[in-house]
Amino acid sequence: MKQKDLTPTPFFAELERAKSEVQKDAAAGGLAFIDMTVSSPLRVGLPFDVTPAVDAVKQEFNLWDVNPAGTLKAREAVAEYYRSRGGNFTPGQIILTASTSEAYSILFKAFCNPGDAILTPVPGYPLLDTLAELENLECYPYFLKLRREKAGKERCCDFRFVLDTDSLLSAPSNAKILLLVCPHNPTGHSVSRTEWNEMVRFCEERNLVLVVDEVFGDYRFSENVRRSWEYVSCHPEEHCDEGSRPESMDPIASAMLQGDDGCGPRCPIVWLNGLSKICGSPQVKLGWMAVYAPEAMRESIHETLEYVADAYLSVSAPSQALAAPMLKQSAAYGAQISERLRQNLAALREKFPSKYCPEILGGWYAVIRLGGDDEGQTLRLLKEKHVLVQPGFFFDFDEDGWIVISLLQEPSVFAEGLRRICS
Repeated sequence: MKQKDLTPTPFFAELERAKSEVQKDAAAGGLAFIDMTVSSPLRVGLPFDVTPAVDAVKQEFNLWDVNPAGTLKAREAVAEYYRSRGGNFTPGQIILTASTSEAYSILFKAFCNPGDAILTPVPGYPLLDTLAELENLECYPYFLKLRREKAGKERCCDFRFVLDTDSLLSAPSNAKILLLVCPHNPTGHSVSRTEWNEMVRFCEERNLVLVVDEVFGDYRFSENVRRSWEYVSCHPEEHCDEGSRPESMDPIASAMLQGDDGCGPRCPIVWLNGLSKICGSPQVKLGWMAVYAPEAMRESIHETLEYVADAYLSVSAPSQALAAPMLKQSAAYGAQISERLRQNLAALREKFPSKYCPEILGGWYAVIRLGGDDEGQTLRLLKEKHVLVQPGFFFDFDEDGWIVISLLQEPSVFAEGLRRICS
């Protein structure tokens, strides 16, 4: 890979200068600085208390199980996490990683050659482009588009982002992986069953691997929003209305999710998740891949993924030991995060109608359309209002005027940030 020019662009250099000046002014008694981009619960008073978990398993920190997929106990804990939410992955379908970013790296190495393409959503999180570039891969976009619909009983908004599945048709012949982020960062879109079926069908026809980043999967704003692995586990003859959510899976549905009955998707699907968002603990450094594969492909796919993972063995013994006690507390912790998100989302809705802030189905972020140009709007809010937001162009929005904010901030601070933005 050619050496990358890491010199900040003029805009980001100016943003850093302005941020430093604003923080100095705030420290000297001026208008308080409000960071509406904060993305870690550790910084907004919502830390996961790891002490009980550490006390329970610290005797295991010196144990080392040389297994490229990770310890059986940790993988069983991940499988139990899915079972508690209506899924039915087996420990044998789980491969532990040190992070979701590392999981991407493993997948790119396993399924792609240098120069190949991966299909990524636009707008989207710029980290995906960086990870692809580090593996000498090209990102080729497919798009989310803004659509207006009539609001109904199940909808609070008449503007929403949807997948433009037709944009997949221009994918290059050397594409190997289709990346789906669900819930999507930053738009909050969550894939519908119709969209899911179209994406799976496309992957089957093009012999692609479907990779689903669902790190925000626990944070949904409607009971009608489903986890994408639930779609796989439905009977093929069932239509599975958007609002229907099976309480548990019967043996046939479970077999489909594990690729055993021959009725499931004919393409491999890998779901990514980890403790970073589920337990708000990125510092623990534990993620995983949950792998679905048709029976004929299963052995070779697992062998390939474990071969790459075995070359690094990067998941530490302490993080694997912490998986079980932390995941047992994940639902209670997630409820705290969800309450914060819902409270801030309600405040956002009071300030911005749907035409400025489209429907958000899940995740930690919101997008707002203010108009004007991204750079000028972002710098003006920082310099004049002491509010830091992220500009839409950072996420490749196709038009100016968008900003991206986090829903994690402490509610009174969040409300004040919104007030300043509106003023």
